Amino acid sequence: MIGEPKRTVSIDQLLFEILDDHEPYLPLLLLADPSEKLVRDYLETGVSVGASLNEEIVGVYVLLLHGEGLMELKNIAVAETMQGQGFGRRLLEHAIATARQTGARTLEVGTGNSSLAQLRFYEKAGFRRHRVDSGFFLRHYEQPIFEDGIQCTDMIFLMRDL
Repeated sequence: MIGEPKRTVSIDQLLFEILDDHEPYLPLLLLADPSEKLVRDYLETGVSVGASLNEEIVGVYVLLLHGEGLMELKNIAVAETMQGQGFGRRLLEHAIATARQTGARTLEVGTGNSSLAQLRFYEKAGFRRHRVDSGFFLRHYEQPIFEDGIQCTDMIFLMRDL
């Protein structure tokens, strides 16, 4: 919940499960992508994996298959009270392993040009920038998005070989 203090917990007992019911995870998914319409659209075709600890929702990610050997990490989010403790890294590691197990050879992820922390997060995990969809956020989002005083206009795609 917003306003709750962060607390330190162990990630060793994190439980991952493929989701049939996305509703409990929707608030987390909307942290990473503020368009409920777009989120619901890719939930229809993607594979969603939720992470919990002691029956408490910690995080979620969504993978989409795009073709022979290519998967996209469409959304990844960690509960605000759990951020900064390695849960995002653990979710990303699980997403990479899941993509690899399905036979994907490459994993792609897109994030906004203003998402400086997210760009750093993915690059530290071995992703490299490979293309830009100029104006993506202007075309697909009704309300302007600002992060760190920068307007989010372009989608930056990063790739990682598996």
